Amino acid sequence: MKAGLVSVSFRSNTPFEIIGAAARSGLSAIEWGSDVHAHCGNSEKLKEIALLQKNAGLECSSYSTYFRIGVTPIGELPLYLTAAEILGTGVLRVWCGDKPSSEYSYDERMKIFEAARCAAETAKAAGMTLCTEFHHHTFTDEALAVKELLEAVDLPSLKTYWQPNQYRTAEENLLTAQILAPFTENVHVFAWHRENRFPLSHDKAYWSKYFSELKAAHFALLEFMPDDNIESLAAESEALRELIR
Repeated sequence: MKAGLVSVSFRSNTPFEIIGAAARSGLSAIEWGSDVHAHCGNSEKLKEIALLQKNAGLECSSYSTYFRIGVTPIGELPLYLTAAEILGTGVLRVWCGDKPSSEYSYDERMKIFEAARCAAETAKAAGMTLCTEFHHHTFTDEALAVKELLEAVDLPSLKTYWQPNQYRTAEENLLTAQILAPFTENVHVFAWHRENRFPLSHDKAYWSKYFSELKAAHFALLEFMPDDNIESLAAESEALRELIR
């Protein structure tokens, strides 16, 4: 597992500043967000970012998109796939649905499964992989809902991310990590309890257990600093590298 950073952690900083900070902090990769830093329609900017990260000795772990399965028209997905290719990654983070899984009727579940299958087939044709965000207020908010979705689609081009839920206990989060470990491509890493964020070292004991379950994931990506300050990245990166060692 390699250590990296999610660019949305620093929406007010430029790609140049983020790349510099990541390289100085000893990270291996960056997940670029499509909302601020790496718009899917701006190929020149994407090429510039790809060159900057290459020159800094970094790779693009993944492309963090706001494509939403079952909501965003499928015709927009190729734009994101092309952008990911320019950035040098074959992995795209996507969202799934627009409400909690418990609120989906049977017919709505079937529709979300079909939309996910269509998206996964589109990604497979491009040689890429989509990974759903494991997040509250989406269909993929519970481990069993994610597992149900992935098994219904049954394509290697659809996987998931994992992250702890800041409103759940460490024991509950560990259980979701155990359930989703076989399907997890990357991990979003932070120490966040309800509305309060802490340095990663604060949750060292928890993350040691999480990572023991998520051994097959490819990248552990820092998402959000405890104080939103890019100067905190060095200490957070060191804590992350120590954990995954």
